[in-house]
Amino acid sequence: MNLRAVEIKAFVPAKDYALAKQFYQDLGFRLASDGGGVAYLHVDGAAFLLHDEFDAAAAAQLTMHLLVEDVDAWRRRVDEAGLVATYGATVSEVVHQPWRMRDFTLIDPSGVCWRIAQNTD
Repeated sequence: MNLRAVEIKAFVPAKDYALAKQFYQDLGFRLASDGGGVAYLHVDGAAFLLHDEFDAAAAAQLTMHLLVEDVDAWRRRVDEAGLVATYGATVSEVVHQPWRMRDFTLIDPSGVCWRIAQNTD
């Protein structure tokens, strides 16, 4: 019996599917496929599925965690891409967390929270 897992991805809801796809591409994700209301987006080994079904309460409860090598570079990317001005995204400053990470939060145009973090060990 082969129980080897290959990948796990979350479905991230999009209030405005076309806008959300562009938002994530501007953030740095690559669009690998798009069809049937589901887009596969990835950067390096991290991936998720964006879908065009939207529930405001579910979106507000969802938090995605992206572990990166350079959190400061990702935070600069948010500014350089103009994600706040262009998409109405909300972003925090990078914070040292007691769980040995530095991170910041980014709220996408649909209200989904992304916590983008780097280990400090």
